[in-house]
Amino acid sequence: MKESMYRRIYSVVNMIPPGRVATYGQIARIAGGCSARNVGYAMSSVSQESDVPWHRVINSRGRISVRSSGEACTAQDRILESEGVVFSTSGSVDLERFGWTGPLPDGVSGD
Repeated sequence: MKESMYRRIYSVVNMIPPGRVATYGQIARIAGGCSARNVGYAMSSVSQESDVPWHRVINSRGRISVRSSGEACTAQDRILESEGVVFSTSGSVDLERFGWTGPLPDGVSGD
């Protein structure tokens, strides 16, 4: 059950183009049958060797979520910045500017 949910989540995350971000809740709504928390668990389960762009998933405030250890993920902001995503001085991303609109009806990724 968890594996099929994670596959759905990863499938949606793989649609997010470089230079765009999506929120945990947005991914949960598109994937269906899961919560934003489930998406967070799925993203934390992505292996180093995976091609899933976990770094493109952020919280609904446009910020990188703190890890379970209580530390920020500095790699995530560096990777996003390398893709052209800009963070404000307060550390948030403008979701209007960089937010992914989701898949189009035919399954093609929208910008």
